[in-house]
Amino acid sequence: MKDEATVGTTRRIYAALKAQILDGTYGAEALLPSTRALAAELGVSRTTVTAAYEQLLSEGYLESRQGARSRVARLADRQGSASSAASGRPASQGHREEGRAADVRLSRLGAALRDGPVWVPPTSAAVIADFRYGDLSATDFPEQAWRQAVNTALRRRRPRLAYEHPAGCSSLRAALQAYLWRARGLRCEPDQIVVVNGSQQGLDLAARVLVDPGDRVAMEDPGYVMARRVFAAAGAEVVPVAVDAEGLRTDVLERVEDARLAYVTPSHQFPLGSVLAARRRQELLAWSRRTGAYVLEDDYDGEYRYDIRPIPPLQTMAQAENVLYLGTISKSLSPMLRLGYLVVPPPLFPAFAAAKQLIDRHSPVLEQEALAVMIAGGAYERHIRKSRRNNGRRREALLTALKAELGDAVTISGADAGLHVVVWFERLQKTEESALIARARAVGIGLYPVSPLYAETDAGHRPDRAGIVMGYASLDEAEILRGVAALAEVLRSWGDRADDRVTRV
Repeated sequence: MKDEATVGTTRRIYAALKAQILDGTYGAEALLPSTRALAAELGVSRTTVTAAYEQLLSEGYLESRQGARSRVARLADRQGSASSAASGRPASQGHREEGRAADVRLSRLGAALRDGPVWVPPTSAAVIADFRYGDLSATDFPEQAWRQAVNTALRRRRPRLAYEHPAGCSSLRAALQAYLWRARGLRCEPDQIVVVNGSQQGLDLAARVLVDPGDRVAMEDPGYVMARRVFAAAGAEVVPVAVDAEGLRTDVLERVEDARLAYVTPSHQFPLGSVLAARRRQELLAWSRRTGAYVLEDDYDGEYRYDIRPIPPLQTMAQAENVLYLGTISKSLSPMLRLGYLVVPPPLFPAFAAAKQLIDRHSPVLEQEALAVMIAGGAYERHIRKSRRNNGRRREALLTALKAELGDAVTISGADAGLHVVVWFERLQKTEESALIARARAVGIGLYPVSPLYAETDAGHRPDRAGIVMGYASLDEAEILRGVAALAEVLRSWGDRADDRVTRV
């Protein structure tokens, strides 16, 4: 006869697995761990786990065949009492608690973030073309070079496994110092570089270290939504500053007297693509010196130039002592690697390194060392040159298709650099933007509106036309041509008014 302790353990394992099957943690036909593996994980005998599995089999929750792991059966209804079984509460009580989710107590940060989007998935895997900006083509990733770099990093055996410097591996910071001088003309010391988990963490660090609740942050409008959300979540008042064909309007910025920080994308304004003019660069730095505000320069896609020469960063200019430079490999290697870097003025380095340590100790070391190997050996810059050529062809395909299919029905901005363009529809008002997105998605085209990139309280500088941000770096040329042709068909069928229809040119 089994002792009571063994029986109790079996029941607890059975109840836990049943609850996970009912709430969908283990979906239909999902494989459960082997009895041997689960027993080792739980620190119980294999016989105890086997008894729990046999009970689930007898009740129809599992299916099994000789020599194979147990599999979850298809169940008609997975809703109901899973949580109740685990907690002892009636199912209806759980629903009442869900209804009170809006009443949960959150910090100011939690409340500011609760209602915002967490992640927007791609339109679909089966669309004609998804023009989502920020995505890259998997075929461009230098798989062999990255594998070699990772293997090289792994062969450099360490005497012990220990926490790394919070600002990043010395090898990567040294490699970035040399790379930034070669590629961007930026002079800095390794002890000015803080390696971060993508540019998003760089924004978060800047907000934590430089901004207090109630401070004002000047930001380009339109601009990067995730930057706006970072500063707002930190309790800052985000002050939108209009941009035009010469970038940030420094005449408007001059009226922002008490800002602690200005966030700018001077080399390729996001999303409109303008380059901050030399005169305005000087005016921006003069404003920074006069007010004591810092300038956060986001060079998110500085590697991609087509019809213009590379634009030197603000930090290369004289009297740029208040400038922080933010770079990323998300547009050059992969957004999935989550590696970026901040170059901060020397007096700020201790605070940024300490903040990075407090958040997550440091960024993953293997990826840092692999990137250092790629940069030091020249593979990274060879990859960038190849990627620039590939994206140059995609860009040309998009511009040619837009001209052929849509002609003067659209105006394109931001095409000289980067990995996206903004397309303005001359015959559609901005109030029709959502309908355009919906119609395009209904026929398999992923489009993304420009309106959310403008502040809600814009000062009337938002054009009264529908606009979309079209990324092309994740598509091949054939997909681009098919996508634009399908978009033209959507516009030709728009409404019943003849002046709303697009004719081929």
